[in-house]
Amino acid sequence: MILKALYDYYQSQSESLPSFGSEFKEIEYVIVIDEKGEFKRFESKRIDKKRCAQFIVAKAVGRTSGAKSNILWDNGKYVLGLEDGHAECNNLFIEKIKEVAVHNPDDISINAMISFYDRSKESRVAAFEKDPLFAEIKENLGANFAFQLEGDDELIAEKRYLFTTLVEISDDTAPTGVCLITGEKGPLVRLTTSTAIAGSTATASLVGMQQKSGYDSYGKEQAYNSPISVNAEFAYTSALKKFLDKESKNKLKIGSRTYLFWGKSESDLSSQVETDFYDFLNLSIDKKDDPKEKVDKVTKLFKSIWSGKITTTLTDRFYILSLAPNIGRIAVTNWSDQTLKEFAGKILEHFNDMEIVRKFESDKPYVGIYSILSTVTLGGKISDALPNLSDAVFDSIINGKPYPFQLYTGALERIRAELPEHSLYPVRAAILKAYLNRKYRNNQHIKQLNIMLDKSNNNAGYLCGRLVAVLEKVQEDVKGGDSIRTRYLGAASTTPSTVFPAMLNLTIHHSEKLSDGSRIFYEQLKQEIICQFPSAEFPTHLDLNDQGRFFVGYYHQRNDLFTKKENKQ
Repeated sequence: MILKALYDYYQSQSESLPSFGSEFKEIEYVIVIDEKGEFKRFESKRIDKKRCAQFIVAKAVGRTSGAKSNILWDNGKYVLGLEDGHAECNNLFIEKIKEVAVHNPDDISINAMISFYDRSKESRVAAFEKDPLFAEIKENLGANFAFQLEGDDELIAEKRYLFTTLVEISDDTAPTGVCLITGEKGPLVRLTTSTAIAGSTATASLVGMQQKSGYDSYGKEQAYNSPISVNAEFAYTSALKKFLDKESKNKLKIGSRTYLFWGKSESDLSSQVETDFYDFLNLSIDKKDDPKEKVDKVTKLFKSIWSGKITTTLTDRFYILSLAPNIGRIAVTNWSDQTLKEFAGKILEHFNDMEIVRKFESDKPYVGIYSILSTVTLGGKISDALPNLSDAVFDSIINGKPYPFQLYTGALERIRAELPEHSLYPVRAAILKAYLNRKYRNNQHIKQLNIMLDKSNNNAGYLCGRLVAVLEKVQEDVKGGDSIRTRYLGAASTTPSTVFPAMLNLTIHHSEKLSDGSRIFYEQLKQEIICQFPSAEFPTHLDLNDQGRFFVGYYHQRNDLFTKKENKQ
């Protein structure tokens, strides 16, 4: 159960997460005042163009309809009230401050805020206009603001004792019921906290039922249809927000999809798996990246878990949650709950399926989801990958399911489109190998594709690919151009019988220009391959599966030929 897993995570990490009624919030601007409420200056808390400093403040209120003020912090409309249309919001913010003051009448900081707002709007604005940050602030009223007493080392909004009572009062007004997460009786939430993801509205949530939209039943409305206690709702939404944070290491974003992952373990093993899985997911083909080191690190840990070298139990689990934006909602597109050992086995299986021989030992292992998806899109842009494809590939990696057919055909299409100008990239050959091996893993009559050249594989498609690679290499050795690759490769991968006679005749002329040793080597290799064909003639047609085997055979043979040449040198 998703909510229970999130709730349990909060309980295990409660010391490092906000306590009940509070949350981490980015505050972009701070209004510094003195004890008399006199404005001193604005301070920017922006870290860079995308990030601001985070503070633990009172939990934000839900604003699905109508204006509501947060406690001691809010956006510019509520805190500053600069424009006439902001008056209602500003008054609500001031009223909330006075509510806090009722329960904290002697607090210096609260009284300072009240004194600040006791001044006229005109005098406040006049003071603002003298500050060099004010021009920037007027253009950014959607940002969050908070107050700080001059000389104090924390924001007024951070002082938990100031808003605890208001939070408890709001809880007392809620109806009670049995929580579906904890099984305990307590006050229930009517509206769940917004936990928006990229692409969704700001008010989107994981759990929600709109009033009078056909979901109300048995006299219950909104979230009371799926009763969740106030405490449990705070716990699971706090965990969710932590995972969705900009700096989160428990998140992967691909296109419109957001993937969250976390572990559960009595030891620190889950955090190790989270870190290594994050490194694996974020592998890229960027030159600055060092994926080989990361893969080696992940492999070492996961092999230790899978083999039992690192002891795990059934209670040591790993969760993965896939989310997609929707109007007013967050859609769950995938959910995985596995033991750590099962999960380690799935990742190792992916590594093994995607492993393929590389020209150099130092070459990057292309097993990351970024490199897999980008290699089947035009221009290599991962953002162009369809959402359903990223979901399917992700599902294949974490659950050991067959790789999607769309991934396989995408690799074939890009190979045919680019091969005349570019060599066959390892990642595309790896995709073809991985797809076919998983598809036919339980079929004893179909041979699995190896990591490197397999001379015992007599599949017609695989042999055709090998033979083309040999003929092409002969032409390259005599500097005869690239006519075989350009003119014949596409047809050779689909209708071999129509082009192989012409290619073999062409190679006879090329061989005449080779040295005696090279000519004998290539002739023996050609005959070795041709003699393995199941029939005396070349196939008239290769189906889609054998087309994939064709390119794997082509890749294997070319790699082997170049390796032999380098070894001779």
